[in-house]
Amino acid sequence: MSREAEGSPHDLPRSLGLRDLVLFNIVAVLSLRWLATSAAAGPSALTLWVLAGLLFFVPQGLAVSDLANRYPEEGGIYFWTKRAFGEGNGFLCGWCYWVNNILYYPNLLISTSVILTFALGKSDSGLADDRTYVFFATLVMLWFAVGINIVGMSTGKWLQNLGAIGTYLPGLLLAILGVTAMLHQPSANPITAKELIPDLTQFGELNLWASIAFAFAGLELAATMGGEIKDPARTLPRAVLLAAPLCAAMYLIGTLMVLWLVPAGDVNIVSGFLQAIAVGAGSMKWLVIIAASLYVVGNLGGVGAWLTGPARVAFTIGLDRYFPPWFGRVHPKWKTPYMAMLVAAVLATLFLILSVVGKGTTVEKAYLVLLDTMLLIYFVPFIYLFLTYIKVRLAEPAPAVMFPRRRPMAVLVGVAGLFLTLFAMGVAMVPPSGTESVWLFELKVVGGASAFMVLGGVLYWRARLKGTQVKVGAERSPVPAHD
Repeated sequence: MSREAEGSPHDLPRSLGLRDLVLFNIVAVLSLRWLATSAAAGPSALTLWVLAGLLFFVPQGLAVSDLANRYPEEGGIYFWTKRAFGEGNGFLCGWCYWVNNILYYPNLLISTSVILTFALGKSDSGLADDRTYVFFATLVMLWFAVGINIVGMSTGKWLQNLGAIGTYLPGLLLAILGVTAMLHQPSANPITAKELIPDLTQFGELNLWASIAFAFAGLELAATMGGEIKDPARTLPRAVLLAAPLCAAMYLIGTLMVLWLVPAGDVNIVSGFLQAIAVGAGSMKWLVIIAASLYVVGNLGGVGAWLTGPARVAFTIGLDRYFPPWFGRVHPKWKTPYMAMLVAAVLATLFLILSVVGKGTTVEKAYLVLLDTMLLIYFVPFIYLFLTYIKVRLAEPAPAVMFPRRRPMAVLVGVAGLFLTLFAMGVAMVPPSGTESVWLFELKVVGGASAFMVLGGVLYWRARLKGTQVKVGAERSPVPAHD
């Protein structure tokens, strides 16, 4: 019997096709804010994009394609890890994947609220510094994305689809304006062979390399919704193959265009790509408003994607009874894991209050410590991704349609991704220059991340001690919404 004929084991409708998955991958991976971050470092960032693509993005795409083709079940990276390394490792992977994303929503939307002032024509009004505006704008956007995705994936996918278009079109506009400028004016930055060589002896260059490598993260996200995808074993790898080159090209070309149009020292980290569009547009200032408006839509779609994907991981953990069972509830009308999404949204709202309302107080300092701890937690699922890929390729033959076919090459791919992941974790533990107390920094980052992981371990062993064993296959079913 085919997987499609078997139906979803979680009673979630299969409403996502190839087009939806390609757009979902784009909105999950591509974020134009990284163009400013990389361009501010100068032309050497172009080389770092290529290195990050070869050592992380390509291995990630190959690993996700292979594992999604073999095991297209709901839960994605959580399910793959559990199958390869057991329930405890599966839970730790899923826990880290879910909990680190809760801080991602408010941070992305806070920067979106700043860009929204450009769309409203209020970029010079000081509105972006108004905490009341930032708080309520962020809150409205967050809960709008939540509501759309709770109503159903058949509805929610349109937010993600529009988000992908809203993200890519400003990038295309930047590319067109940049190429036009290249024909008529010199570069704002010297782009020579010497300038393109990164100085990897400097912490700043190493840190940027790690950062832009993880700008490529997100191809694994769509696989968390395997039970809601039409013919997932075939659709997921094809979506990766189509979306990955589009994302990589936009990051590389977009960074080049920002460098051509704006001096690296003048690039604004938040709105740098809009700066470049404004320079390229000249007197056509309305193009900036259009680009900013599209960017806001793009980020809304990004929040929708990063809300719904990790919620599927929490939902699956709930079905396995390692989270409270009500995490596994499916809405009786809309057939979505609504409780998992609501919990994430409520926690994100609390962190938003910490970051905005506590501005300038010890509350803000506590929030910044949380951000630091999330750096390490963010990398843990990728360690599991590449270890799982290596283990599976060593133990089982490659699917007929997968590349690379030869086992040694597949292992090399997995090792490259694992190396860069561990390298990024090492960089995250190095205090930036000017840090007053190195030991205090290490205590906050390493100790904080360890505390979150211990908390996950406590939840896991508490569930084990209560005798809530994992149910797999046909034995596992959603908890009715009325229970």
